[in-house]
Amino acid sequence: MRKTPRSLNINRMEKAFFFILMAIVLASCSAPRQVSIPNQYTYVNNDPPITKSLFEDQRSTISEENIQKILDGNYNLPQNLRVAFVKLENDQNQRRYYWSDEAFLKSQQRYLDLFIEKLKNSARVTSISTIPDILVSKNPTFTSIREAAVRTQSDIVVVYTIDSDIYSQYKLFTKPSIKAFATTQLIILDVRTGLVPLSTIVTKDFQDKKNEGDLSDSDAINRIKNEAVLLTIEEIGKQITSFLAGGK
Repeated sequence: MRKTPRSLNINRMEKAFFFILMAIVLASCSAPRQVSIPNQYTYVNNDPPITKSLFEDQRSTISEENIQKILDGNYNLPQNLRVAFVKLENDQNQRRYYWSDEAFLKSQQRYLDLFIEKLKNSARVTSISTIPDILVSKNPTFTSIREAAVRTQSDIVVVYTIDSDIYSQYKLFTKPSIKAFATTQLIILDVRTGLVPLSTIVTKDFQDKKNEGDLSDSDAINRIKNEAVLLTIEEIGKQITSFLAGGK
């Protein structure tokens, strides 16, 4: 039977479709092609490094230039040190209340004496003094403390503050013993530069019972609080001695 032109055209189309299909199949069976996908986490920063503050603070007492000099500079305390002490009061009302309290005054002197004893352990300390209250403003600042130290020809000022109390669960005496805590904060201020080469905060606790020497519950509480304070000073004394021995 003779094929018509139409049937010939259909055969040609079928053959063309067949070859196209085979080409697709062969292409899919070939080796997979490597596709490069950009790393979404790759970040190239061509911006210049930030080397100074970009925040404008009109209240700043140190210029941006001096901040850079301080952070990039080398610093050491003098080898021989004349030391002055300043105690900051946490509560001025408490200070006035206890001004005539013999036990309070004696405890404050005991703390200072222990600090002085610890400083004397360093061969670098040549003299120790206490800056009187009349040389320091009622609301002391680093500037006023530094100026007072200059008047006493001190190289460094040891500034400290002490806070102590008994733990809340012991305040109602529901337990036979009393447990107190104390936190002492201390800095060393270099008078020449105004820098603070050492700062520390130490918290200790002490637990004991009321004994025969305590005339009242209040006496027992104060005694135990004082013992906690002395523990903090002992620890800070070790830190200061180690710091000065390092030649800083």
